[in-house]
Amino acid sequence: MPWKLVLRNSLHHPVRSILTVLSLTVALFLLCTLRAVSVSLDASVQDSAANRIMVQSAVSLFVDLPLSYQAKIEAVDGVDSVCKWQWFGGTYQDEFFAQFAVDQDTLLQTYPEIQIVDGSVDDFLADRRGCILGRSLATKLGLDVGQSVPIEGTIFAKHTGEAWDFVLQGIYESSSANVGEATMFFHFDYLDKTLEAGECAGSQGAGVFAVRMEPGTDPAQVGGAIDLMFENGPQRVRSTTEAEFQRQFVSMMGNVPTLINSIGGGVLFAIFLGVLNTMFLAGRERTRDFGVLKALGFTDRTCFGLLAAESLLLCVIGGLVGVLLAMASAPGLRGAMEMQNITGYSVSLEIAGVGLIGCLILGFTASALPAWRAARLKPVDAFQSDA
Repeated sequence: MPWKLVLRNSLHHPVRSILTVLSLTVALFLLCTLRAVSVSLDASVQDSAANRIMVQSAVSLFVDLPLSYQAKIEAVDGVDSVCKWQWFGGTYQDEFFAQFAVDQDTLLQTYPEIQIVDGSVDDFLADRRGCILGRSLATKLGLDVGQSVPIEGTIFAKHTGEAWDFVLQGIYESSSANVGEATMFFHFDYLDKTLEAGECAGSQGAGVFAVRMEPGTDPAQVGGAIDLMFENGPQRVRSTTEAEFQRQFVSMMGNVPTLINSIGGGVLFAIFLGVLNTMFLAGRERTRDFGVLKALGFTDRTCFGLLAAESLLLCVIGGLVGVLLAMASAPGLRGAMEMQNITGYSVSLEIAGVGLIGCLILGFTASALPAWRAARLKPVDAFQSDA
């Protein structure tokens, strides 16, 4: 294959070639990014712990459960620890992010993937106003250990109009995609005592009980026992695996995988038409060149290969740049994705490899028809052409 000729042909119209490469770059960047989002959402479900179940109201996730349920759940055979979660829903300097009141004594036992890397576990446990923030969230808000974190309550607004005063006692990192780093955890006791004192709006209760089971325990058996215990109320419950619970939150965002695949397919089809148009123009412009090559004794295969190689060269350059940009931007985008509860965002080598293979397939497919026409071209027809 005369590669010098392929390179020269590719640069025959530099502006058109550059625009084609740039369009491929943008397309591959978008495709890799969208695929990474889809994989991250799937990982939040796949990485869920097999030894945890979530107990919620059988009516709705937004209906609180009585606090008295916790002691009864802890007494079920096979239960190792129970941690209640209550959505807080406040704002910090107009920033909205996930905040949960939790059992500070059992949070880290129930969720061992949460590791406090800055600050102290003891300080967090000792300070009733203490809270911990995920690394991504603390970085975005510019907060360090020891700083005050005033949160304006919405669901649990204080009657005086004051903000809730928390102290950042720890920054955590998560070793699993099922727990994000854009969440704030604080003492459930702080919320509960304030409610008891009548100092804020809202009702007492727990949104969810996270139940960690002892090794070797059957989740279905434990969940069934808990559901049966509260079958007659006062509030019926529904126990689900953590994976199913995570899937509920993903489904709240809509059918994201289908949407992402549809957008990706549209982008891929659009860029295919763009490359196809480029190769048709290139094939038409080189009609007489192919006629000369045929007259000199070059084979049909060579003419086919010249046009196909030109298409592949443009697609590989554009695709490679797009993939590299997607991988290079992943660390910067990870924090933004975390704030949208998309954990573990990264452009893996597998995603990059699939993208590049897709570029090669696209390049060959887009060039197939123009290259086939060039291969079948007869010298006499080429010289008589007006191209």
